[in-house]
Amino acid sequence: MATFNSRGLRGSGLEDLINATNERYREGGLSLIQKIPTPITPVEMDMATKRITLAYFEQKSTVDYIGAVQGLPVAFDAKECAKDTFPLANIHEHQMLFMEDFEKMQGIAFFLIYFSKRDIFYYLRFEEALDFWNRMKKGGRKSFTIEELDKDFFFSMENDIFVPYLKPLQKDLDLRDGKSEK
Repeated sequence: MATFNSRGLRGSGLEDLINATNERYREGGLSLIQKIPTPITPVEMDMATKRITLAYFEQKSTVDYIGAVQGLPVAFDAKECAKDTFPLANIHEHQMLFMEDFEKMQGIAFFLIYFSKRDIFYYLRFEEALDFWNRMKKGGRKSFTIEELDKDFFFSMENDIFVPYLKPLQKDLDLRDGKSEK
């Protein structure tokens, strides 16, 4: 496979990078992750181009991706942030409720956040997201800063994997199993 660097991918969206990563992981027999489409109802169409020009969401979506990593159920959502402060308004309550239920069913839920200004990714464990969420619900900050995040869960692109989230996923599993010194 050809090697890439992040400078050459500036025009690609986060979703495209994750989709390419998921395909690479599938080809390697590591995971099977599917992008969950958001159901919409078209209202207007441009018949000349056959494109939807106006639509509304049929229902609230849950997360962007769901599947299995070597038999382990995973669900995650991808978010992009241009600043060093992430607004919790970018996370919806129905997503938190879905992730909470998913975790109760022995699945692993998380957010992948791309801090575009720094060109770095963060694996936000559901437990950590819930702490920030509960702080906000109790009248605290409605955001979190990059400085508040666990340094062990930042990661960058690699030559053959665009968004190598399996490494921080393993760290998450180690924390859950009590194997880590955290």
